[in-house]
Amino acid sequence: MAAPLVIAQTTDLHIKPPGELAYRTVDTAAALTNLIAQLKNLQPRPAMVVATGDLVDGPSEAAYAHLDRLLAPLDLPFVAIPGNHDDRDLVRRAFPRQRYAQPSGAANLHVALDALDLFLLDSAVPGHPHGHLDRATLSWLDVSLALAADRPALVFLHHPPFATGITHMDRQNLENARDLARVVASHPRVRLIAAGHVHRAVATVFAGVAASICPAPNHAVDLDLVEARGPAFLTEPPAFHLHAWFPGGRFGHLVTHLVPIGRFGGPHPFFDAQGRPL
Repeated sequence: MAAPLVIAQTTDLHIKPPGELAYRTVDTAAALTNLIAQLKNLQPRPAMVVATGDLVDGPSEAAYAHLDRLLAPLDLPFVAIPGNHDDRDLVRRAFPRQRYAQPSGAANLHVALDALDLFLLDSAVPGHPHGHLDRATLSWLDVSLALAADRPALVFLHHPPFATGITHMDRQNLENARDLARVVASHPRVRLIAAGHVHRAVATVFAGVAASICPAPNHAVDLDLVEARGPAFLTEPPAFHLHAWFPGGRFGHLVTHLVPIGRFGGPHPFFDAQGRPL
């Protein structure tokens, strides 16, 4: 099998101004620093790191400046879109080198990586926690997908277009998921819908396409599927997603790995020098 093209996805960084903790508990700056250290040591090196929103915890010049300083050691290509905790205009100013699809409005992005296309959709609704893709974004995605029908494509956004069973988060999902489904169903080159927002690793199928939610590098939303508790978070082991695309066939083959963040024992061999099991 040929070497894969690797895309690392992170999400929900929730960076605050220096010295502040998220929810008075979580050191999101330290969490991002740990993530970057691990990303820099990956082999093969990711062709792109994609951050799917909630880059800061509360939009301010100080928070985005802190984010910029924290990202400085990352020597990998990086792209980011807003989430509901972000301010779209501040994101545009924080990442001025990104080639946005439109000069104003939704901060959508298209990135071409060898034979693979990445589409990053801005689903943020200013002043609200839920997501929505405006008509201009959906039209741009539809037209863009039609322009190169033979190239596999991955679609990223902040708000999941499907329910997870965590009720207080599902209320904040992408409210016009059916509109996105109609576009996706019209373009078989879409191989993945990848979201954030829920701070948990989730996998399902959306519009006939594999769909996932990326875990966060800091804290996790409580896995409460029966509304036994109020909205809460846990400090579970942090992680990120590694999307590995292998060429071959019409649209290649895509697999997604969940990668825990931290130092762990190994790798330890299964066999000794003579090939005998240890």
